[in-house]
Amino acid sequence: MKDMKKLMLGNAAVARGLYEAAVGFVSSYPGTPSTEITECAAEYPEIYAEWAPNEKVAFEGAMGAAVSGVRSFCAMKHVGLNVAALFVAGYTGINAGFLIAVADDPGMHSSQNEQDSRHYAIAAKLPMFEPSDSADCLEFTRDAYELSERFDTPFILRTSTRVAHSQSIVELSDRKEAVIKPYEKDPSKYVMSPSNAIGRHVVVEKRLEEIEKWANTCKYNRAEYNSTKIGIICAGSTYAYSREVFGTDASYLKLGIVNPLPKELIKEFCSKVERVIVIEELDPVIETFVHSLGIKADGKNILPLLSEFSQEVIAKCVLGKENEYNALDDEIPVRPPVLCPGCPHRGLFYTLKKLKVTVSGDIGCYTLGSTPPLSAVDTTLCMGASISGLHGMNKSGGISSEKSVAVIGDSTFAHSGVTGLMNIVYNKGISTVIIADNSITGMTGHQQNPTTGKTLKGEPTYALNLEKLCDAMGIKDVKVIDPNNVKEMEEGIKDSLSRKEPSVIISRRPCVLLKEVKKDKYYVIEEDKCRGCKGCMQIGCPAISMDGKIAKIDTTLCTGCSLCEKMCRFDSIKVRDR
Repeated sequence: MKDMKKLMLGNAAVARGLYEAAVGFVSSYPGTPSTEITECAAEYPEIYAEWAPNEKVAFEGAMGAAVSGVRSFCAMKHVGLNVAALFVAGYTGINAGFLIAVADDPGMHSSQNEQDSRHYAIAAKLPMFEPSDSADCLEFTRDAYELSERFDTPFILRTSTRVAHSQSIVELSDRKEAVIKPYEKDPSKYVMSPSNAIGRHVVVEKRLEEIEKWANTCKYNRAEYNSTKIGIICAGSTYAYSREVFGTDASYLKLGIVNPLPKELIKEFCSKVERVIVIEELDPVIETFVHSLGIKADGKNILPLLSEFSQEVIAKCVLGKENEYNALDDEIPVRPPVLCPGCPHRGLFYTLKKLKVTVSGDIGCYTLGSTPPLSAVDTTLCMGASISGLHGMNKSGGISSEKSVAVIGDSTFAHSGVTGLMNIVYNKGISTVIIADNSITGMTGHQQNPTTGKTLKGEPTYALNLEKLCDAMGIKDVKVIDPNNVKEMEEGIKDSLSRKEPSVIISRRPCVLLKEVKKDKYYVIEEDKCRGCKGCMQIGCPAISMDGKIAKIDTTLCTGCSLCEKMCRFDSIKVRDR
């Protein structure tokens, strides 16, 4: 197996590293660009893998496994790290090795911000790897477990969208023998009461000093000397980009460990080149450290602080070079993301727009309810914030509870909406919460969640009953409505808004992309009846467009949901069997 090479995605390579390191427990919450790590890990029978309700639960489960003596892992995207809140783990240390993967998203391909997770590693005083390609992903992941146990601390692996979703060659190795380390009761190490934590803080600072010394000579940080004119300090994907731009016209300090940074190695490298350039995406973390050493270096003074880098960006900013390219004579129309044809959320948002209510939104497919022509969502902050935010809007008197609702998905409700709803009941709120239950975690690619009745590995399990949960919390007005029944949905929302008590509407219809959802019908426009009123266009279905003054339906896209038929006042939309 040692000599076997394979082309792998970065995320798949991380999962392979978990397998080779004899990891026994994996718990995560799906979030692009980290999702595939856990999905790939679940394909190895030797690894127990699960979806947790949120990142905090996933982290705590994996931490518990590590303390008990089993090598463990959890993965999340950068905003999920806000939920995990892993700071105290640096104080306690671990028993068996523990690795936390966080996938940053420069360029915000699928995220609401561009936060730089290196700040978490620094603040939590935890060592952090940053791979440049799939080979690094596998090696760093596998080796992190020996290092985690050597230094008695969790390690963090920071990837990015490009590293996570790009492919490169990796070299496979056999799986190590899985050994459960014996657990020894030690409250002074694992019980973080103030008296114990004071002593553990001393351990943390000493540990960081040891890791920093090791980082100066470890194989993961390496200097590549070519020209002495330019020395580039880089990490992650910027190493590959820089190599393509400069080739042998520059020397490189490739940092695989980005916290703690190797002070002596950086000093030595900079002393051997005339000009130092720090090339890093997002915040000037490495650059600030280099400047603190009294070393003059270029960085964000010539390179962007925003978005992801590329070979073109680096060449233009550092060398002033731009590749020649041919521009199209015609402008390409903008194609913003939209809800899928037949999406169950479309009828809900059409109704909310019609009622002209303020919608406190959340993170999920349904965030697209903010885009034209639906334009129904007013705010989106973070997972679970729709319910908590609505409570603040209503209780403060800023927005009337009779004119506002929260919309949150079933998976997101389980993630962090439950406590917000509990808060409304406890504090005598009278807000209306709509749970958009599409029977799956749609946004990240159809992962199971506590409401679906299946585990990550497809095994049947108890499905969280949303109606009973809401009732148990004290919600008396709980309605279940099919969002495609727009008349019933409108009446239900009006009724809930009129009540002087907290209300929940479960907007229940499965995601149209689920295999079990039948799509055996489609709709057509009878042109002689169409008046060109564009009523059907108000729902923003990608299958419907205007052909001159007549509407038309692309039958290859139509899923037969029937929502457009309900919009037509002239009976011009008719159903057909496939």
